Amino acid sequence: MQSQEQLVCTACRLELPETGQHRGEALVSGQLRFAGKVPVDFVYAYLYFNKKGKTQRLIHALKYRTMKEVGSVLGRWYGYQLKTDIRLNDQVDLIVGVPLHPAKLRQRGYNQSDWFAQGLSETLEIPWSDRALVRNLYTISQTGKDRIERWHNVNNVFGIGDPDLVANKRILLVDDVLTTGATLEACTATLLAANSQSVGIVTLAATR
Repeated sequence: MQSQEQLVCTACRLELPETGQHRGEALVSGQLRFAGKVPVDFVYAYLYFNKKGKTQRLIHALKYRTMKEVGSVLGRWYGYQLKTDIRLNDQVDLIVGVPLHPAKLRQRGYNQSDWFAQGLSETLEIPWSDRALVRNLYTISQTGKDRIERWHNVNNVFGIGDPDLVANKRILLVDDVLTTGATLEACTATLLAANSQSVGIVTLAATR
């Protein structure tokens, strides 16, 4: 396994476009993307996503170049901020990554969101599970779709893998990139329908 320095050098880390959303530094909260749709306790993203920027290169390495450890490293770094700045570890019972369809999981070999979730879990000292949510239908790529198209693409796609894991729990839902929020909205609705106490969202990156 590569070291953190090999995966993301110190100089590059200092230049990462952090959002500061969990500290209230962002001008527009990610929660606005879910207003009037599903109730979420909070929405935080670690980095801003810009095409051809550092964040896009990291996510490309994480998803398409089998560098899954990038997700774990970034999860640990952001987890430390969330723990020390706002004590998020006191507000969450379980971390859940947005699942891949089994066919997509076999093709890629791993779920990039789970690796980010594991990094968060390690630093926040909160358990995570890859069995809480399941993806029942294989969906086509969301790239290039508008919000309505994305919602229709993921509506009724997700289900609960283990109801006992999520019932009465404060869930931290984790994904790689927040764009329109349609996928996270669908996952949140599924969790709340399964009697989760609350859902908060953390993503590795978000579009501005």
